[in-house]
Amino acid sequence: MSIVRQNFHEECEAGINKQINMELFASYTYLSMAYYFDRDDQKLGNVSKFLKKQSDDEREHAMKLMEYQNKRGGRIVLKDVKKPDCDEWGSAVTALETALDLEKKVNQALLDLHALADSHGDKQFCDFLETHYLEEQVDSIKEFADLISQAKKCGPGLGEFMFDKNAFESGDEGSS
Repeated sequence: MSIVRQNFHEECEAGINKQINMELFASYTYLSMAYYFDRDDQKLGNVSKFLKKQSDDEREHAMKLMEYQNKRGGRIVLKDVKKPDCDEWGSAVTALETALDLEKKVNQALLDLHALADSHGDKQFCDFLETHYLEEQVDSIKEFADLISQAKKCGPGLGEFMFDKNAFESGDEGSS
């Protein structure tokens, strides 16, 4: 057992490992989406860049959890990362709706992890989750919902092309 471990319940340690896997799955899924929209027969370059950035963000979330696990004296136990649910993502709207659903699942898992930490009186872990994850998840859910609304208003075909061209004009891939 690590000498730094203090008030760090084994269930919280296991929960972090489970969340690491979920964050890596989300990263893997967004990477699949990003390169789907980078294909020559799909080519929505800004959608692809946005989803690549989402993939990078999710991987960073996993790494931050790994750093925290080590800081608290826990042990990182990596599991196989499940492949994305599909390889063909259809339209931008379909992919963004899938991404929104995934963001909500990740958010719920983080809320459950927070409740677990709270049930074990782990105020440090609760603070870590609140500081680094919970608000960011709400912002991400809102960002995906806004993009879906815009994409639906544009429609398929030329509308989807215009969505790709205009929804990400600010230079930071859809952030408001």
